[in-house]
Amino acid sequence: MSIHKSYVVFGLGRYGRAVAKGLIDSGADVMAIDSSEDVVNSAVADIPFCKCADITNYETIKSLGISNVDVVIITMASNLEASIMATMLCKECGVKTVIVKCSSEMNQKILQKIGADIVIFPEQESGLRLAKNLVTSGFVDLVELSKDISMVELDVKDEWIGKNLIELNLRRKYSINIAAIIKNNDIIVNIDPVNPLEKDMKLIVVAHKSKLQKLK
Repeated sequence: MSIHKSYVVFGLGRYGRAVAKGLIDSGADVMAIDSSEDVVNSAVADIPFCKCADITNYETIKSLGISNVDVVIITMASNLEASIMATMLCKECGVKTVIVKCSSEMNQKILQKIGADIVIFPEQESGLRLAKNLVTSGFVDLVELSKDISMVELDVKDEWIGKNLIELNLRRKYSINIAAIIKNNDIIVNIDPVNPLEKDMKLIVVAHKSKLQKLK
């Protein structure tokens, strides 16, 4: 993911507002949506492109032009029903990446089953950190394994397409370990290193944080 993508943030509580402002401060194109007019009015000074709308209504979602957005971030963790509806509608509209904040492990499983690409626990992730990850690298942190080691989701770079892991030798070049490959929403852990990488694949990578900077 990069700063050149377009972002929409659903929900302008503390977390959602922090994500939206962090993205804007980094120069990203951001629209923020909340169901409360008072909340929108209070946020407009920091987030110029705010709208009051019901994001659980399909026609409303379509009218917002969500189908043209690269990343939607849904932050209403306390309202599971709204999060589910918003996730489903965004995926139906063709949004490539839907990131959802949730409040429990059970909610995480539900959101993943109905199409959420990434689910974040608020106690594990801050809005500012998410915004920083989105605009400063080609990956999003999935798990911080330690102070120095992270597991991240990484897009297949254009120059890697059509080449296999043996040819690329990513471990030697970047000091990263490929833990899994995501293809058509399936997670492949038994990786055949002779199979060529494809454009729509995602790589699950474990590496030292300093080494990940090479992949920007």
